[in-house]
Amino acid sequence: MAPHRQGKVIIFSAPSGSGKSTIVNHLIKKYPQLEFSISATCRAPRGEEKHGKEYYFLSQEDFAQRVRNDEFIEWEEVYAGTSYGTLKSEIERIWDKGHIIVFDVDVKGGVNLKKIFGEHALSIFVMPPSIDELRHRLVKRGTDSAETIEKRVAKAAEELEYAPKFDRIIVNDELTVALAEAEDVVGKFIEK
Repeated sequence: MAPHRQGKVIIFSAPSGSGKSTIVNHLIKKYPQLEFSISATCRAPRGEEKHGKEYYFLSQEDFAQRVRNDEFIEWEEVYAGTSYGTLKSEIERIWDKGHIIVFDVDVKGGVNLKKIFGEHALSIFVMPPSIDELRHRLVKRGTDSAETIEKRVAKAAEELEYAPKFDRIIVNDELTVALAEAEDVVGKFIEK
């Protein structure tokens, strides 16, 4: 992809339940020049999720057609039959405003995006204090079945192996500390 001008991107990845969304939402409120990259997915909306806000919800056929048309900068089948990806049009939309793109993606997507954007990207891995704490948070969240939680925990153990491939690791044990660290890292990257 050759955009008309190269902007900055910040990539956040983490196992489900590590508090990544809380940190990302905090940073977007603090720094108005950050803008969330809305991913496309072929999964169904959950709860209050709306098309064009949390995700672009596409049918599996539409998603597959866009892959064939080379409309994604990156995409991946995260779970069998469930793909996520970043549309090139979304990158252009945010850079056209002079904003910095914030990606909230799974770990493989995060590593891929860092390779694509290189030094224009800051990649941050949000880590839970432990797998047990992660399980506890997922149970407390109350949005998933016991079976789904165990799947997410098993996936998290695998995802933690990717942490060293990121520019920074933020351990979210105490949220206020994690938020302060994220503000510091992102603030310096914005000013760079």
